[in-house]
Amino acid sequence: LKDQFDNLDKHTQWGIDFLEKYAKFVKERIEIEQNYAKQLRNLVKKYCPKRSPKDEEPRFTSCIAFFNILNELNDYAGQREVVAEEMGHRVYGELMRYSHDLKTERKMHLQEGRKAQQYLDMCWKQMDNSKKKFERECREAEKAQQSYERLDNDTNATKADVEKAKQQLNLRTHMADENKNEYAAQLQNFNGEQHKHYYIVIPQIYKQLQEMDERRTIKLSECYKGFADSERKVIPIISKCLEGMILAAKSVDEHRDSQLVIDCFKSGFEPPGDFPFEDYSQNIYRTISDGTISTPKQEGMRIDTKTTVGKAKGKLWLFGKKPKPQSPPLTPTSLYTSSTPNGSQYPIFSIEPVHYCMSDIKTGKPRIPSFRSLKRGWSVKMGPALEDFSHLPPEQRRKKLQQRIDELNRELQKETDQKDALIKMKDVYEKNPQMGDPSSLQPKLTETMSNMDRLRMEIHKNEAWLSEVEGKVAARSDRRHSSDINHLVTQGRESPEGSYTDDANQEVRGPPQQHAHPNEFDDEFEDDDPLPAIGHCKAIYPFDGHNEGTLAMKEGEILYIIEEDKGDGWTRARRQNGEEGYVPTSYIDVTLEKNSKGA
Repeated sequence: LKDQFDNLDKHTQWGIDFLEKYAKFVKERIEIEQNYAKQLRNLVKKYCPKRSPKDEEPRFTSCIAFFNILNELNDYAGQREVVAEEMGHRVYGELMRYSHDLKTERKMHLQEGRKAQQYLDMCWKQMDNSKKKFERECREAEKAQQSYERLDNDTNATKADVEKAKQQLNLRTHMADENKNEYAAQLQNFNGEQHKHYYIVIPQIYKQLQEMDERRTIKLSECYKGFADSERKVIPIISKCLEGMILAAKSVDEHRDSQLVIDCFKSGFEPPGDFPFEDYSQNIYRTISDGTISTPKQEGMRIDTKTTVGKAKGKLWLFGKKPKPQSPPLTPTSLYTSSTPNGSQYPIFSIEPVHYCMSDIKTGKPRIPSFRSLKRGWSVKMGPALEDFSHLPPEQRRKKLQQRIDELNRELQKETDQKDALIKMKDVYEKNPQMGDPSSLQPKLTETMSNMDRLRMEIHKNEAWLSEVEGKVAARSDRRHSSDINHLVTQGRESPEGSYTDDANQEVRGPPQQHAHPNEFDDEFEDDDPLPAIGHCKAIYPFDGHNEGTLAMKEGEILYIIEEDKGDGWTRARRQNGEEGYVPTSYIDVTLEKNSKGA
């Protein structure tokens, strides 16, 4: 029985160790869930976009679907955290508390068993001592009896010795009887305690240990179930997360994404028109057919064909300017402006054709892109966006202006609602002075009215820009249509000399008109959509403006400001006659008008 008690001691200890082992397993599972959730959240944070302005928010369905999947994955990570928390409270925490209680209970039961065993051992020792004492006294009594009998049979022994031996025998016999009685009592007591120990005390202790071990097994079963329930509770939410991912995947629309790309990059520009045919042989034919009187002038005033080609190439368009109809080349026959009665012609060298030839020769170099185009390109790449979005293509500019107008209208509506609320509150205060002072609302009401005026001015300014853009887009479309018609009409014309020309005006003989050949320098910077004036300036010092792209000015001259200084020390200005160019910022006194609009 003692060995079985030790075995039960070992078994209960193994049960507690197994319980703690499972608790350690649950703890490691919790750490895995927590790390998994943390890694998922870090993954979502890594690929989730930062807070960006409204214009930069993703609009493609594939991007929106991916961000929705990230949100669902973030919710999934939250559910993994819920699983870890549930396991921590319901399983791991309960196991640790129960393990502590189990150790205390086991220790108490084992101590009770050891005490019962110690008491039984003590009873056995008392019984054994009384038994040994009784045995010893019996041997002494036997020795006393043998001594008495020997002296009693010995004839030489005195009567006193015999009497003394008899008394010793009686004493030993009495002591043996007392030890016998004591031994019997101790034996009876030991037998009773032993019976009680093995039939009452020990079975009760074993039963308590059994119940303790069964409760441990039940607790493990409950923890196993709780471990699974922690996972099962979040399955519906996890299923919803997965369904959300599937719905996000189904929401991807390739056609919508393609349309967004088209809307995003649609510029509104018209495709380039057809290049006109340039007949370089007409000078040869006309030289053969004309008289010799114009030969010297022809050599001195012939237009360089390379220059014409270079100028035409300078007008190439997709991102620059549209190709414009070429001016009619100056021919010797066009110099004859009078004739005699007999039909002969004589040359009259007027100032206008000479000026035309000189201006054409002077500007007969490949044209550089306009400063406006360059400045717009720089502003897109290096500087902030302009207030009127003039750095954008027409279609994109129209969209941006429309978006800004919508936002300003919303803000204006908010301010209007706030003004109405303040007016109503002021009326209530005037009728019931105890509720508040009406004059306390006047500053706020004044501020609201000022904001409304400012918003109306902004809306008006942006609407003017929008109408300007829409008008230019329509005008550009009309010009494209008219140029196509003119090209079809003039494509088949034949000059009197038999050569084909690309312009019907070349058939009219006479000096070219001044307005038909505008200043080539002004044409360098000509654009289809002039910038509006944002202010005016007064020249403090004179400026000669020899460099290309600059504008000469006199001291005290008033100019329009169409583009502010971008930090390079130059301001773009315009005269009343439309001539534009850059002037040094330090040479002028600038006055900007916030709500001004160029003519």
